[in-house]
Amino acid sequence: MINKVILIGNLGKDPEVRHLESGVAVAKFSVATNESYQDKNQQWQTVTEWHDVVVWRNLAERAERQLKKGSLVYIEGKLTHRKWQDKDGNDRYNTEVVANTFRSLEKRENAPTSVGSEFPAVESAYTGSAATSTPSVENTASTDTSSTKPVAESVDDLPF
Repeated sequence: MINKVILIGNLGKDPEVRHLESGVAVAKFSVATNESYQDKNQQWQTVTEWHDVVVWRNLAERAERQLKKGSLVYIEGKLTHRKWQDKDGNDRYNTEVVANTFRSLEKRENAPTSVGSEFPAVESAYTGSAATSTPSVENTASTDTSSTKPVAESVDDLPF
């Protein structure tokens, strides 16, 4: 069985971080994804979907440091559903993406510009430290510089 969600979208607001009694950090934020299509009158329409995202522990602390309202972000995780009761005893339901990794897709101001640096540095989902090796397929960013395609084309040639 597979339960996997991949989102690329913009943050609706800064992450809200809180710490449980045990000291574990949890962050919540919303991500907007857009889909455009032409209607029957050949007019372009855009549909925006909002997704609630939850990250735990080191990812929550990293989200607080790195993510800001409006930021473009890559999210990978699983879809979860929760049932709870409000103060009046009514059943409420919530669907969330529990992320196990994320990556800011914003350009860094001080980053060097060279072939193979189209994506921000890969950061470990667990330590928050930058990795020095080329991203693996598991991290979903390919920086193959041996291709003969111009850099501008390879940025748009994403595997998903």
